[in-house]
Amino acid sequence: MSDQTPSTIEGKKRAIISVSDKQGIAEFARALVDLGYHLISTGGTAAFLEEAGVPVERVEDVTGFPEILGGRVKTLHPKVHAGILARDLPEDRRQLEELDIQPISLVVVNLYPFEETVARTGVTVREALEKIDIGGPTMVRAAAKNFQRVAVVVNPNRYQQIIQELEEKGEISLATRLMLAQEAFWHTARYDAAIAGYLTGIKTPESLDISPEKEKYPSRLMIPLVKVADLRYGENPHQGAAFYREDTMPPYGVAGARQFHGKELSFNNILDLNAALNVVAEFEVPAAVVIKHSSPSGVACAATLAESYRRAYEANAVAAYGGVVGLNKTVDRDTAAALTETFLEAVIAPAYTEEALAVLKTKKNLRILCAGEFADLYRGMDVKRVSGGYLLQDPDAITDINSLPRMGRVVTKRHPDEKEWEDLIFSWIVVRHVFSNGIVLARDRQTVGIGGGQVSRVAAARIALTQAGEKARGAVLASDGFMPFPDTLEYAAKSGVTAVIQPGGSIRDEEVIAAADAAGMAMVFTGRRHFKH
Repeated sequence: MSDQTPSTIEGKKRAIISVSDKQGIAEFARALVDLGYHLISTGGTAAFLEEAGVPVERVEDVTGFPEILGGRVKTLHPKVHAGILARDLPEDRRQLEELDIQPISLVVVNLYPFEETVARTGVTVREALEKIDIGGPTMVRAAAKNFQRVAVVVNPNRYQQIIQELEEKGEISLATRLMLAQEAFWHTARYDAAIAGYLTGIKTPESLDISPEKEKYPSRLMIPLVKVADLRYGENPHQGAAFYREDTMPPYGVAGARQFHGKELSFNNILDLNAALNVVAEFEVPAAVVIKHSSPSGVACAATLAESYRRAYEANAVAAYGGVVGLNKTVDRDTAAALTETFLEAVIAPAYTEEALAVLKTKKNLRILCAGEFADLYRGMDVKRVSGGYLLQDPDAITDINSLPRMGRVVTKRHPDEKEWEDLIFSWIVVRHVFSNGIVLARDRQTVGIGGGQVSRVAAARIALTQAGEKARGAVLASDGFMPFPDTLEYAAKSGVTAVIQPGGSIRDEEVIAAADAAGMAMVFTGRRHFKH
């Protein structure tokens, strides 16, 4: 038999349906009956279909064996699995006939909601164990293995596609069966990964009837990924690349953003868009950032989004050319007009007005992305790859920034005034997104100088202060790590910087504090470092 031709093993078309997610199943089942399918179903699904007026045969009537152990055993029977696994071979057809087993050509199964269950607060081990599906994955794997003859549907979003293909072609094509099998094996692999992740991530409980203590970093970890797109190339043209998103939660952040316009995204575009989104998501007031090579070249906050963008651009207009822009409010016409005044690679924001989109689309190649309402971009773990392994860490999130004036320790004789506090908080937010060693100069909630990625802190300060020039006078300085010597502070003081924020913790802190006092500067120790590598 050709793989492209319908199987000759079938008599009457049979489908088995057993779903936890009942979304659209009654309509799908009814359409299958109209197309000549005989339906077999289990417990709750059978009752649901019967109540909807869909004729079904219960699985115990097929197997001649009742559901037992509270429903734990119902489809684990040769009359089910032989009907699914039988090939279109003479010996298989003969055995089915001898044993009075009817072939099954369509398996519609989705699994107990294990992930949703263990995500709830206070779930006991016993509750979690009861949501580990056994019969469902077994049927799914059997059908997917035998996709040469059997179609398996685990995703309710496929129902309409399957009905349409059956109506148009009278069968489900090999290409579709293969695609469904790929989806099915991924479905069970992800399901098993979730179970393994849960069980290896809990400590041995005193009782199965309590919510277990969880390991922050489990002994084994699998991260399911789904491809978003193939990319033209990676960081450089000779490198192949693709973009994947996490498949353990709804898409969010850059991986969940919609592109409205412009050329396809490159590897570097995606990195820069992610950096842009991370910066502006920190602010509640209108904020804008221009990103070049994954680093901010300018960041600003203002009363309006348009003004925020103009100030972020002007912070380093030379570097801003060809940059990627992040904005944290809905883009209006005025902001869009400002964005079109120069060449930009891409812009990302939570939303756009229709007028703004019309203006932006006059730039043929500008990539316009909508991220939706900013979710928590720091959910989950931060993952970095090294040769032969991975590093996992908590995300470097600032959760106490608004209380910094109370919690930050002023270590100098002079305290920051209100305006300096505002700029110190602003610069402390921004410096976290600058590669270490990182120095940020800010004045009036606008960066005026940024130095990052240097092997010495004083070198980073020189870059930032040189870039700022006269704008350094009256500015504040943020340092992502402590100042090991007074040299950086003294250099900043000579340039007119009036206040400094840094983690503190150097063995020479007293020398640095003395230098600040001698210069009449205010200095705040946060007690927290923000390296970025």
